[in-house]
Amino acid sequence: MSLPDLSTYTPQRSMPDAEFEGTTVPGLRADYFRKADGDRVASVGRYRYGGRDVLMAWGYADEKHCRRHAVHDPDHGWQDVVEGCPDVRFLRDGDGPVTGVEVRAPGGGWLRA
Repeated sequence: MSLPDLSTYTPQRSMPDAEFEGTTVPGLRADYFRKADGDRVASVGRYRYGGRDVLMAWGYADEKHCRRHAVHDPDHGWQDVVEGCPDVRFLRDGDGPVTGVEVRAPGGGWLRA
């Protein structure tokens, strides 16, 4: 399975400080794309931090959760496509606000955004 070809999608909206699972991550940019797919609407979220790709998650607009996702490793490029939503953990300064995010790679390690 490969990544969605974003050139076949229409940009829908962008968020400069995106929310992930209801938590705002300062500096995490989310760009959302859509396209008709039969009688459904396919959607993709591309997440970037500091201008670098972090992950893509996609499925259909009428589904509550991601159907698939892929994580980008800055040293090795896009990792294998995985079923379901990505595992994410938030980085904080002690008990303070969120300062970053890590995403679990297919091999089980965590990639820091």
